[in-house]
Amino acid sequence: MLSYNRHKMQGLDRTLARLASIPNLAVWREAPLSRYTRFGIGGPAAALVEASTEEAFLGALVEARSSGFEWAVIGAGTNLIAADAGFRGIVLRYLGNRIRRHGRCVSAQAGAELEALVGFAIDAGLRGLETMAGIPGSVGAAVYGNAGAYGRSVSDSLVEVRFFDGSSVRALDNAGCQFEYRGSIFKKQKGWVILEAQFALEPAEPAELRRTASEILAVRSRKYPPEMRCAGSIFKNLFFERLPPAVAAQVPAEIVREGKVPAAWFLEQVGAKGLSRGDIRVADYHANLVYNAGAGTAADLCALIEELKRRVRARFGIELEEEVQYLGIQPPALG
Repeated sequence: MLSYNRHKMQGLDRTLARLASIPNLAVWREAPLSRYTRFGIGGPAAALVEASTEEAFLGALVEARSSGFEWAVIGAGTNLIAADAGFRGIVLRYLGNRIRRHGRCVSAQAGAELEALVGFAIDAGLRGLETMAGIPGSVGAAVYGNAGAYGRSVSDSLVEVRFFDGSSVRALDNAGCQFEYRGSIFKKQKGWVILEAQFALEPAEPAELRRTASEILAVRSRKYPPEMRCAGSIFKNLFFERLPPAVAAQVPAEIVREGKVPAAWFLEQVGAKGLSRGDIRVADYHANLVYNAGAGTAADLCALIEELKRRVRARFGIELEEEVQYLGIQPPALG
């Protein structure tokens, strides 16, 4: 075992030396993932790599893929649960954040903050992204998970995504991205990595767009305070038409919006509000908001998530599905 571990460490040393030779790349060993997740949870990554240019990022990706070590790409970590033991592989972050206008279109590199893209579009007098004001995270992650709010999603405006498929850079149009509620082809093709996205927007008065964004931001900040260590809603909402008839009959008609039932309603029925495990808690005002109140751990967070799913499964016979992604943790199996 000692010989094996020594061999692995030597292999990592060689990989990191090659990575360090790539311009515009920063490399750290044993980087605590708690610094890179909004939950503030996670042990060390064997290596953390940050690239400031697309060329550097692609070079790092090729090296990581051929290294023999596990690898993962993360964004701003707003929707990520990292293991307490960390990730014994290479974690890559793309920091490219250029945003450009092309007439009625706006393109943004994957490392740009979604909030920066929203602000850019508003200042340019372009409508279509303002309802996403206050959603944390990067543009790449927003495309990956088809982020959205208040009746609009990324897929409503997106026209093209450039991505790396493991061997070359390609582009997909909107249809090719196979968007669905909080999902896309990139969630299925784990080896594909988003580099840039382009959005087609409509002209509008900046002042009107700012008012809309400000109103939404005020509501979001009350529900999800910026300082709260959470991922927003922890579970996806459920399509009303897909519910078993006996369950659908119990759902008040007035809470169904855009054909979906808030996961929070099911959680409220099973007493989720205020539940806790260690320093991980469910908000007492929102049953679908789980946050780290102090020195929370991934183990407690995962256990509380599973307890919430178990309660809803026992009461309604349905399975809640997380919006969060896992790193260094085997996602819980469906019940």
